[in-house]
Amino acid sequence: MGVLRRRRTAIAWGFALPFVIVFAAFMLIPLLSSLAMSFTDITVQDVRTPFNVNFIGLQNYVKLFQDPRYTKSLVTTGIFVVIGLPLTMIIALAFAVSLNKGLQHVNTFFRALFYAPVVASTVAVSVVWRYILQKDGLLNTVLAVFGIQGPNWLHDTHTALFALMVMTIWRNMGTLMIIFLAGLQSIPEDVMEAAAIDGASEWRKFRSITLPLMKPTLLLGMVLQSVTYLQFFEESFVMTQGGPLDSTLSASYYIYEKFGFGQYGVSSAASYVLFFIIAVVSVLQFRLMRTKD
Repeated sequence: MGVLRRRRTAIAWGFALPFVIVFAAFMLIPLLSSLAMSFTDITVQDVRTPFNVNFIGLQNYVKLFQDPRYTKSLVTTGIFVVIGLPLTMIIALAFAVSLNKGLQHVNTFFRALFYAPVVASTVAVSVVWRYILQKDGLLNTVLAVFGIQGPNWLHDTHTALFALMVMTIWRNMGTLMIIFLAGLQSIPEDVMEAAAIDGASEWRKFRSITLPLMKPTLLLGMVLQSVTYLQFFEESFVMTQGGPLDSTLSASYYIYEKFGFGQYGVSSAASYVLFFIIAVVSVLQFRLMRTKD
């Protein structure tokens, strides 16, 4: 019996070994290496002479929070999440509720239509939106028809982040809409029928039945989307390069800049601060949205 069990264990490890090797080579070792780099003064000049790297403790982390650009990037990322996440969830839920009650053949068309931006490349979408939002672009041309002179959306410090937010909400809304729609369709119809017989209004049914039963689905959507928004990068990279005057500089874009400048230690430290923030936000969301049962 013992021999048979050991043989089965060996066969199981044989099947799992390719995954373990790939995971260690491309995930575990780079993760641990970047964590170690965040405690050193490694720069691009040390790539050929790695033994000249010195252990400097938490100096990279201290240096990060002494850099006004980094704190500004964290604030910008926070604003992006605090405003963008609720708006995305509300719009996606509204569309999901509408599609859940509409005609089936029409729903399939609109479901595909709303999900199309998710499938498209972020870079391609960003390039299109950059042309729409430029000073003589499509949006300002439409506004001019109504006698409104639109701003230079992507080059004005007051509108650049808002413009990126609108584009990001439009692009990511489809994912949440599909998740919420699946959640809505899992609610038992007899519960809704019992509430209707008791005379509950549509709003009362939504507030007292739909939202409580949708709590796990809302939590899933919130966690997935907040992780995406906390790492927003492509939109800023393609459309504004972090500008104007760092008004769209996100935490991820700051990490990219430092890595590009060859400051690998600082870049690694900034990455782990962002990782820590994402972990804390996710834990808070689970605690706030957890159900008592």
